[in-house]
Amino acid sequence: MDELMVLDNFIAGTMVPCKRLLDSYNPSTGKVWAKVPDSGKLEIEAAVSAAKRAYPNWSSMSAQRRANYLLKVADLLESRLEEFAVAESQDQGKPVWLARTMDMPRAVLNLRHFAHTIPHQLNTSSVQPEAGVFNYTIREPVGVAGLISPWNLPLYLLTFKLGPALMCGNTVVAKPSEMTSVTAYMFCKILQDVDFPAGVVNMVFGLGPSAGEALVTHPDVPLVSFTGSTVTGRHIAQATAPMFKKLSLEMGGKNAAVVFSDCDLESCINSLKRGSFINQGQVCLCTSRIFVQRSLYEEFLEKFVAVTKELRVGNPSDESVFMGALNSKPHLEKVRCYVKYAIEDGGTIVCGETIDSCVLSEENKNGYFMRPTIITGLSDDSRCMQEEIFGPVTCVVPFDTEEEVITRANNTSFGLCASVWTSNLGLAHRMAHKLKVGTVWTNCWVIRDIDMPFGGVKGSGIGREGTVDSMEFYTEVKTICTKIS
Repeated sequence: MDELMVLDNFIAGTMVPCKRLLDSYNPSTGKVWAKVPDSGKLEIEAAVSAAKRAYPNWSSMSAQRRANYLLKVADLLESRLEEFAVAESQDQGKPVWLARTMDMPRAVLNLRHFAHTIPHQLNTSSVQPEAGVFNYTIREPVGVAGLISPWNLPLYLLTFKLGPALMCGNTVVAKPSEMTSVTAYMFCKILQDVDFPAGVVNMVFGLGPSAGEALVTHPDVPLVSFTGSTVTGRHIAQATAPMFKKLSLEMGGKNAAVVFSDCDLESCINSLKRGSFINQGQVCLCTSRIFVQRSLYEEFLEKFVAVTKELRVGNPSDESVFMGALNSKPHLEKVRCYVKYAIEDGGTIVCGETIDSCVLSEENKNGYFMRPTIITGLSDDSRCMQEEIFGPVTCVVPFDTEEEVITRANNTSFGLCASVWTSNLGLAHRMAHKLKVGTVWTNCWVIRDIDMPFGGVKGSGIGREGTVDSMEFYTEVKTICTKIS
């Protein structure tokens, strides 16, 4: 992994070089470690054509045969888990232990889960004796699926799209983030190793305005699944509206935790430490606003700051490090700007950026590291309380009443998730019903069942994905009514 990697596109089962290349940086060193294709309309056209050619055979194949292919891929990926974990860390900046215990196992699980469940979900039937007819429904694949995955959980979220898209009988053109393309490229080699049918999965690397735009607006791509920023998601919705494409847009979040005075404080603090700073705060579900009931506020803040200061930041290969590097230099600069905005808006930095510095080795001195940062004293309309930061920054503010905090927590253009911390089950359920988000966790954070719908409201997205929801998205249902003679 020390050698400079040069990636190819994967089209029609073959690695296809691209003359135009982009630099991909190792976030922990700031050095170029890979060259990524700078694809555009021509490469997307070739990939879509390959997917269209592969579609008739793949879509007519039995669901069980498709599942067998996916299970082979999952098995081989699992056998190479450590290699993929190290590569994901070098490409994205996260600690190797996190990629080893979260990203790669979940990528394997995604493939296996949809391979095992989708075949049992596809069709239904009914008899209407009084009308003398037999009804049944079939779910047919949509066609060529355009899949755009983000840089924060690269292979994890790519497989969450690939699994159901393929199991439902679609063929795929995927565009991973240009900043984290390496494990997707390695995944293509696995597809070759298991003799996956050529053209069923095509991987085109490149920038959003060129490769991404060509993919989502292609007339032969009737379905687009996108995970990324709200700004880009809005553009996709506008650009594809005239073509009536099926869209699943999982976008940004400004997620709140509501901490009541009767909560289990130790459990709450340990969970919110992880919920605010895991993966350098670069998870769409991370908590960036913490509302604490006033009677508990001072105690909570003292203990939360104490555990945050203990978190180690540094070389992602160090097993004792909790946070690695942010994904890119521009992103690090963006996150640091929000800390400056907080100071301009009257906030107080109680730990982290501007106060605590990272102790880094010579190897990592040019990496994109930042201490986990806690901010207090901000108003609800301040930039750090309203805009997605997507980094290791969280804001802690007090509240008094249940009614007040519901209004304040909902006072954002986003609506992805929230957590509620209380020993009062009735209060927890009232809060869950009134919070305008797609998922509410009570006394826990990011315990995910793939069978459960996942997605957001408002500026956080359109649509849901999960076992049944993904099946519905990646298929079109057809009702067939037959007169019984």
